Amino acid sequence: MNNKKEFTSGVQDVDNTDASTQKIQKKQMVLGVGLGNNFGIHQGAWRMPHADPNDYTNINATVKQVKVAERGGLQFIFLSDFFFTKEDLRETPPIISLDVLITLAAVSQATESIGLIGTASTSFTEPYLLARQLKALDVISRGRIGWNAVPSYDAESFANFGKNLPPREKKYERLHEVVQIVQALWGSWEYEAGQPDQTGMFADPTHVRPVNLKGQHVGTRGPLPIPPSDQGQPVVVMPAGSSYGLQAAAMYANVIIGRPSSIEESKALRNTVRNAAEKAGRNPDEVKLITFAGFTIGDTKREALDKRAALDDKIDIRGQLRLLSAYLGLNEELTQPDEPLTEAQLAAVHAHPLDATSQHVVELAKAGWSPRDILAHAVLEPYPTVVGTGEQAADLLQEWYEADATDGFLLIIDDFNTGIDDFVDHVVPVLQERGIFHKDYEGRTFRDHFGLPSQYGLDPRIITK
Repeated sequence: MNNKKEFTSGVQDVDNTDASTQKIQKKQMVLGVGLGNNFGIHQGAWRMPHADPNDYTNINATVKQVKVAERGGLQFIFLSDFFFTKEDLRETPPIISLDVLITLAAVSQATESIGLIGTASTSFTEPYLLARQLKALDVISRGRIGWNAVPSYDAESFANFGKNLPPREKKYERLHEVVQIVQALWGSWEYEAGQPDQTGMFADPTHVRPVNLKGQHVGTRGPLPIPPSDQGQPVVVMPAGSSYGLQAAAMYANVIIGRPSSIEESKALRNTVRNAAEKAGRNPDEVKLITFAGFTIGDTKREALDKRAALDDKIDIRGQLRLLSAYLGLNEELTQPDEPLTEAQLAAVHAHPLDATSQHVVELAKAGWSPRDILAHAVLEPYPTVVGTGEQAADLLQEWYEADATDGFLLIIDDFNTGIDDFVDHVVPVLQERGIFHKDYEGRTFRDHFGLPSQYGLDPRIITK
C-alpha cells in the first residue's frame, strides 16, 4: 500500500486531527440483538406452532422484529453473513438472512432510530463497490449504518467465488487494503463540496477528489459520488479474534464484538482491546467492547425453562445428552431425559476442576434437575445465558456492566417471534429503573447511540505501510 502521505491525499479528515483528545461521551449500557433467518438462534424455532415456516423469505417478518427492538430502545441490530450453507436443510433453515445489505436497505426505510450493523466480507467484493453500497445505506438510513468488516474464513465460501482458501496472513493483507480504501473513498466527497445551490453549483468539484490508491490485492481511483451522511460515514465494527484480527480491530474499529464466557475473561479482553487501540495511536475510549449474552425470559424461572424445553422438543437432543453425560463425568448414556439422575449416577458424577460448564452441570444434577431441564438451562451455550425472569436477566447484565467487563451486549434470542418482545417488555424496564439503560434515544445516528467521535475518511492517526 502507498505510504501515508500518498495514501491520505484526497481524503477529507474532518474532525479527526484532534480525535485522540476529543471528550468521549459517557454512555449507559448499549444493547443490540442479533437477527438472521426470522425464526431464532435455536434450531427448533422454525417448528414452533406460532412460527410461519415461510418467514425465511419474508422481509416483513424482519421489519416487525426490528421495530420491536426499536420500541425497546435497543441501540442496534446485527446481521451476520457467510457465503455457504452450513446447516442441514432437512432439519433447519440457514441461520443468515437472504442478503445482509438488501435486508438493511429495507429495514432502514421502516425504522427511524435503531442502528443497523451488517456483515460484509473483505475477501471478495471490490472496495469501490463496498464503499458505495455501505455509504449509500448510511445516507438513506440517515446515519445509522455499522459495517462488520471481516475476512471470510472457510474454503466453501472461496469456492463459491472460484477461489482457493488463502493463508490467513494474505486474507488480512487484503482486509487492511480494503478497509483503508473504503474509508478513503467515503471521505472523497468532502464536506467543503458544500450543499446544492440552485443559483450556483450542485457541488464544488475541487472538493470531490480521486484517492488513487493501489495495494497488492486491490485498488481504486475514485472519487465516490456520495456526499456525507448524517454521521459522516458508517462506523466500522470488527470481531475480537486472532492476533491478526485484533491488530486490525485496534486500528479501524469503533465497536469490537467478543464472546467471553466469564466476567474475568471479558475484563481481560476489554483491557487487551483498549491496550491494542492505544498502541495503534488511538484513544482507547473510542473503542467499545460488545459481548454476547443469551436469554429466554418467563414470568417465572419454571416458565422460562418450559419455553426453552419446548424448543428442545422440536429437535433431536441425543447429541446434547451425550455431551451432557461427558460434562457429568459419566461413562453411560442418559436414557431417561425426563427423570432426575439415579442415586448411583449421582454418586458417580464428578466435575472437571478447570471446566466451569462441567461444574455448573454437576451442580444442577445434584440439585435434582432432570437432563432435559439441565439442557433447558442453556448450559451448553458458549456465552453467558439466562433462562429465567426479567429480573434475573437484568442482574446478569448489570453485574457484567458494572464490573467494567463490557460496554454493552449483543443479545442472542432463541425464538425471535416471542423472545424479542419478552426482553423488551420484561428486561428493559428493569434496566431503566436501575438507571443503567437509557429511556429514549438521545440522538439519531449510530455514533450518537454509542457515544463515538466523528470521523470522515481514513483516520490520519493510523500508521500505514
